[in-house]
Amino acid sequence: MTLPAPTRTPLTADEKIRAEANFVPLVAGHLAASGRFRISADTPELVELFQNVAHTVGERLGRPVVSYANGRYMVITFAGSDDEPAGGPQVLTGDPL
Repeated sequence: MTLPAPTRTPLTADEKIRAEANFVPLVAGHLAASGRFRISADTPELVELFQNVAHTVGERLGRPVVSYANGRYMVITFAGSDDEPAGGPQVLTGDPL
């Protein structure tokens, strides 16, 4: 017997606000320490959430921050760093992370 695929409940507006607020210090800390943060972001909702987090982190740190997603993972790094793909921001294919 095949089990139905699990369904995800979308985040409420309040949950999105709290998630962004709580992830900003974590991502900022990782960027300050290693220059890179990688997270599983396999839905458009999570990609959007972490793009917002990346934007806020860049504003707080006073440095340009970019994010890259490939459908499974997302990498947030400083713009112009060695982790940034040539040619600037892009959607990654496959699983190069």
